[in-house]
Parts: sequence; structure tokens; C-alpha cells
Amino acid sequence: MAHTSMNHYLQQVETAFKRKRGRNAAELLSFKDPHIANPRLQIENPESQCEQWFAPPIDELIAAHIKCIWCVSNHDFAQAYGYQSVVVQSFIKEFQSHKEENWALPIMYSITVDLRLFANSAELQLGQKGKGKPGEVLEKAADTMMACFRICAADNRASPNDSKKWGMLYLINQLFKIYFKINKLHLCKPLIRAIESSPYKEKFSISQMVTYKYYVGRKAMFDSEFKNAEMYLSFAFTRCHRSCKQNKRLILMYLLPVKMLLGHMPRITILKKYDLMQFADVAKATSEGNLRLLERTMAEHEGFFIKSGVYLILEKLKTIAYRNLFKKVFLMMRTHIVPIDTFLTALKFVGQDDVDSDEVQCIIANLIYKNYIKGYISHQHNKLVVSKQKAFPPLATFL
Repeated sequence: MAHTSMNHYLQQVETAFKRKRGRNAAELLSFKDPHIANPRLQIENPESQCEQWFAPPIDELIAAHIKCIWCVSNHDFAQAYGYQSVVVQSFIKEFQSHKEENWALPIMYSITVDLRLFANSAELQLGQKGKGKPGEVLEKAADTMMACFRICAADNRASPNDSKKWGMLYLINQLFKIYFKINKLHLCKPLIRAIESSPYKEKFSISQMVTYKYYVGRKAMFDSEFKNAEMYLSFAFTRCHRSCKQNKRLILMYLLPVKMLLGHMPRITILKKYDLMQFADVAKATSEGNLRLLERTMAEHEGFFIKSGVYLILEKLKTIAYRNLFKKVFLMMRTHIVPIDTFLTALKFVGQDDVDSDEVQCIIANLIYKNYIKGYISHQHNKLVVSKQKAFPPLATFL
């Protein structure tokens, strides 16, 4: 296949389309397939040859694919994206004409993932030349994919086996990847709603469900819906195949902060297994209420946490560290009425040397407001009065 002639390649594509062999056609149009390295297919103007083999819009689709191969061979990814966009748009015209059949879904999967990857490459290339706005190409790619999504979502007449609705989740996962990259998470909401209301919700492939739950879990985390985030990310981590260690590590990067915010600290064994020891001292400091260690660790691994997109979430752990420290003080005092100065002494012990009594009262008031502590401050006596029952409620009960 790597050195086949143009006519032989076109014949193979024609056979795949004529016999409705979706997977075969998808391979012949994929940039993961060896045919893209064939110099005999690297042609700048293949339109006349394609028109001899195919009727519109398939001729446009195949010609655009071959022109895309030409651009890639010349490392022009911005132009390659343009032709790949034509590939998808031509496919949409053809796909709309397919009534009550879904054999072409593998083709859609193949060309849309290539569209996203070319959009990424085009963004990088244009950025290096100082052209275009960041995210502009990816956003256009998402708009093109949405046209595919609308066709799949609107297929209400076909039987379950022949429905195009099976393609919805794959497209949504591709769109999630774009929306997260260009930081437009609000665009995920209608897509999530589409899947949650779908009759196929529990029947999609497990690999696609893992990807979907991973992104929905990340969105829930950014929306401060930590219980939902834990549920979705735990599903993704548990069901992700054990051979996909890198993917499991990626899921853990977001699952760990969420679990810590809910009061579940990770075991050292799992951190070592997935090379995430950056979280070890964060968990230790939060659990112990050791603010000095927490601040030092956050500063030490700041670059890693920012790049991973969890730095702002981890900063919320400072509140839990305060709560855990003050709980220790409460347990040591063995009384439900604790002088504010006792908390001030504890804070100075863990490295908070620049705080005074008023700041301690502000910290405690904030903890009470957020339900981390059940009680009130007696300003007259400068004391914290806590509930005799569950003065420090479990985090998972209110977060």
C-alpha cells in the first residue's frame, strides 16, 4: 500500500464506498494509515483523476484528502487544515443523504480526529509566524464538527442498530478536547445534556465513556461540584484499562485534588505507582494542618501544578489545612469553648508568624460560614464556642 499507484488507491477507496465498508474507507482516509507516506499520492492537483472515479461530493472529499497529503509532505499544516476541513464538509454532504444507515460512522471518526489534530498543528505553525488569533482555528474546527454532531443527534427514524446517534459520543469527546484547550467550558453544557438524555447513554463503548467521564469530571471540578467530579473521575480511573498507565495517571492528576478536598488523602503507594509524588507532601500537610509544609510544597511544585491545571484547586486545600489544625487544637483542649489565642499560638507554631488575633477570627469566621466548623465566635470573651455534636463535620457531608 505504501507505494501503490494513484489509480490503485482510488480503486480501493471506490470499492470501500460502493460496498459500504466503513472501516476500510476510514483507514484509506486516515493520516494514521501508511498510504500518506506514499510519494505517488503526494499530488497538488488531483481533481481530474478523482472526478473520473467518483461523483460529487465524494470526488471533492478524496481530492481534498490527497491535497492534504501534499501539504503535509511540504509541512504546511495551516493549508493542510484547510483541505481537511473540505474533507469533513464534503463528507457531511454525503452523510446527510444516507437514510437509515450508519456504515459511514468510522469514516466520520477518522476524518474528524484528523481535523482536530491538523487544527492543533495549524495553530502552532501560525503562532510561530505571528499570524491569527490563539484558538481561532480550533474554534472553526469545532464548528465543522458540530455540523456532524447535528446530523447524528437528529437521526430519530433509524432503528437502534442503524442509528447515527451512535456517533454522538465520539464527536462530543473530540469537541471536549477542543473546548478545554481554548478554555470555553461553557460550550460543554449542551453536549453533556445531549448524552445524559440519550437512550444510548449506558450502551456506548467503555473507552468512549471513560473519555467522556474524564472531561465531565474535570468540568465538575472547575465548577466546584466536587462530589460529582469525584464520581465521574473515579469511574474514568476505575474503568480505564490497566495497560493505559499514562491515561490513568492523567485522570489521577484531577481525581487526587478532588478527593483531598473531600477529605480522602491518597496512599503513598498509588502516588509512587503513577509517578505523582508531587502530591505526597500536599496530602501530608493538609491532613496534619501543617501550613508551613503546604506553602513550601505548593511553591516547590508550582510549575507542575499550574501546567496540570490543578494549582487553583489545590489552593483550596489551605482552608482544609486550617480546619484540620483547629480540629487538633479543639481535641487537645477537650472543651467546646476554646480561646482564640490558642488558635493563634497553633498558627504561629506551623509558620504563620504574621497573623494576629483579628486575622485568626477572620479565618475562623470563614470556616464557620463554609460549614467547616459548627459554632460561633464570642467576641466579648474572644473565644470560639463550638457545637457539642460534630463540631468539625466530615468534609464529604457538605462539599
